[in-house]
Amino acid sequence: MQEFRDLTIGEQLAEMARKYPDDIMVKYTDRDYARTWREFDEECETVARGFMALGLQKGDKISIWATNVPAWLLTFFGSAKMGGILVTVNTSYKLFELDYQLRQSDSKAIVLIDGFKGTSYVDIIKTLCPELETCEPARLASANFPELTTVIYAGEGECPKGMVKWDDLYALAGQIPYEEYAAVRDSCSCHEVINFQYTSGTTGFPKGVMLTHYNILNNGLTIGDGMKFTHEDKLCICVPFFHCFGMVLALLACLTHGTPFVPIDAFNPKKVMDALQSEKCTAVHGVPTMFIAMLEHPDFDTYDFSRMRTGIMAGSPCPVKTMKDVNEKMHMNEITIVFGQTESSPGVTMTLADDDIEHRCTTVGRAFPGVECKIVDIHTGETLPPGNIGEFCARGYNIMKGYYKMPEATALAIDSDGWLHFGDLCMCDEDGYYKVTGRLKDMIIRGGENIYPKEIEECLYQFEKVKDVQVIAVPSKKYGEEVCACIIPKDGVELTEEEVQQYCRQRIAHFKVPRYVWFMDEFPMTASGKIQKVVLRERAVEKYSLQAEKAIETA
Repeated sequence: MQEFRDLTIGEQLAEMARKYPDDIMVKYTDRDYARTWREFDEECETVARGFMALGLQKGDKISIWATNVPAWLLTFFGSAKMGGILVTVNTSYKLFELDYQLRQSDSKAIVLIDGFKGTSYVDIIKTLCPELETCEPARLASANFPELTTVIYAGEGECPKGMVKWDDLYALAGQIPYEEYAAVRDSCSCHEVINFQYTSGTTGFPKGVMLTHYNILNNGLTIGDGMKFTHEDKLCICVPFFHCFGMVLALLACLTHGTPFVPIDAFNPKKVMDALQSEKCTAVHGVPTMFIAMLEHPDFDTYDFSRMRTGIMAGSPCPVKTMKDVNEKMHMNEITIVFGQTESSPGVTMTLADDDIEHRCTTVGRAFPGVECKIVDIHTGETLPPGNIGEFCARGYNIMKGYYKMPEATALAIDSDGWLHFGDLCMCDEDGYYKVTGRLKDMIIRGGENIYPKEIEECLYQFEKVKDVQVIAVPSKKYGEEVCACIIPKDGVELTEEEVQQYCRQRIAHFKVPRYVWFMDEFPMTASGKIQKVVLRERAVEKYSLQAEKAIETA
């Protein structure tokens, strides 16, 4: 039975700093930032005192809007040291989304960089808080955000008016006696909320998932155990820190095992492969599209992956073929899959490094220690025996405290017996291995036949001309719904709709053969790498002029 750790994130970092004081903890390949465990721990304490000097107190919400830069790491661990609650902001957000999240989270401070992918974070915060033009740093009195007092600029240019320059935190820290800081630090409990993770918002407004130190630290511990992480491993982190994948499956898996890591500020296949080779990494995490981008890169065969051993593919359904290619071509013969969602910190099941290749490639593993899992009938709620498809549910130490200021939504997600309902369709075999068959809302019902998109996707992943595929439902007057396959062809190949349909006819039941085949260059994605099927569905309705079919009312 696994022993869980009753430590705060700050206490865990301090423990690793005592254990490996002079060993490198973090090293960037594109900037001059490398720290030992002791150096990083001390720097986080300085940042924590800097936050306190700005008037930030235990329990205050501190938003971070940045890519995987050092300031993100320091804000996370620094806020944890002084009892702050880190509010992670999606790097793809624009004005409307930030407006909503700052307001909904009651953030007192926000740390931000210049921007990302053509979006100026500075311009957006200036638009939302025009008072920055005339206020003193850390003295913001915003009409739009009454709780927000402080904007901290961690960009590379000149610090804009009204903002606190990141580097000034180090001098400000001197205003707070170490004893005062230590008293606050030591008052923190591992069962207090440390993080608000906002759900991707692929449907509806994002909800603030409240997670504790205990939730995420022990989830990271289990995940690191599953990969057999040690101090001798080295993880390349190219998934976003703001998402649970980056924060828990990467950072906290490393923190709990003394594993050094190499962050990539934003995913680029060549940059990642360069880092894997130059830093002699043994592990890398990614969503399937990231691994596909590396495998399909024209320079892939020039890289040496011989030191690679493990990593995690997660974030969206993992194609069996991609898993097998990564296992064989990237030497990641102990690659694993973690299944879960933000509300469960996020992991609930995992394949292990020593599971056989078939289980690691075709299932999402077995339940985490300390987590109960079950499959229930989508109509009756009754627990189903092995071999039956139903909704996945879980309960245990890792389940969120709830959605911030949304008790009704919390009650809909977690039932009266403490079971979190995922909305994922899964089945479990006799040995306790789970397999995801689709999303409850993704399930296609065509003329009374239940069709699981993942089955068709797996079929099409075997087609040598297909690079990536997503299968969605589109409305149909005759059948209620029809199958639409959205396909990214491999570079330089010719592919027709008839070829795809003929390929499917030879391999799957006739009613599963896509009625529509839509070729595209890329899928709409959230910044955390989730493919937005709802956006694909909306665009398909427009493309195929199915507005009338969509308007048909059903029970």
